[in-house]
Amino acid sequence: MKFHVEIAGQEQTVELRRGDDGWTCVVNGKPRTADVVEVAPRVFSLLLDGESFELHLERVDGGYRVHSRGADLLARVQNPRRWQGRTRGSRSHEGPQPVTAPMSGKVVRVLVEEKQAIEEGEGLVVVEAMKMQNEISAPKKGVVEKVLVQAGDTVDHGDTLLIVG
Repeated sequence: MKFHVEIAGQEQTVELRRGDDGWTCVVNGKPRTADVVEVAPRVFSLLLDGESFELHLERVDGGYRVHSRGADLLARVQNPRRWQGRTRGSRSHEGPQPVTAPMSGKVVRVLVEEKQAIEEGEGLVVVEAMKMQNEISAPKKGVVEKVLVQAGDTVDHGDTLLIVG
């Protein structure tokens, strides 16, 4: 899974690869051994190349404020899978639109109910994958037409989680 991450104004390419001994994080082409565990809400323990970090995340203005070791950084993550195959034209927002799982994992929480009005970017479902909780956001403003998952369900990449109309 490949991400483009902007940290303190500099773009980085981060790729997660599954190996025999767990996960490898490749940052700008350089492999790094990483393990991440959420130890409290929005607090993560990161072991990176044998060095331990505690990260505190706060969601701000389309990104995250990351605090660690006295430093505050603003990070924005762009997941290319999220936009793959979509157009930016008005037709992409017409009619019912399925919201699919961008990765395999376990549904931790469903944040909305059927018939609920939602705004573009609003959190819909939280999926846990690779020990990380990922909030799946609404692709457009509308109404939740159908919720197809519940907490505890296991989903595969591409499975439809709900329908937004």
